[in-house]
Amino acid sequence: MGELRNWLDEDWVRIGADGTILGSCGSRKEAEGKPKCLPRKKAEGMSKEARAKLVARKRKKDPNPDRKGKPIMVSNKLKSGGRVTIRGQGIVMRHRLR
Repeated sequence: MGELRNWLDEDWVRIGADGTILGSCGSRKEAEGKPKCLPRKKAEGMSKEARAKLVARKRKKDPNPDRKGKPIMVSNKLKSGGRVTIRGQGIVMRHRLR
């Protein structure tokens, strides 16, 4: 139960289409698209471009922001098999290792 408690205690934020952090997850404005939410610590550790790419992938898989039902989950991994760059976490994109 400790892991669940830690997950619930994280500060989750939603990311805009341009990669900016817009505010807390769950407080979407009417004209905003489908939100992509991440823990604040993880979101702040990513570049703005990487956050924008994640939002684009989420909205491509689930374009209707008003769809009801079970959420469609989208992985934070890149298609090339690499990972999104998270500064300070020791994770690097595969193409940067060349």
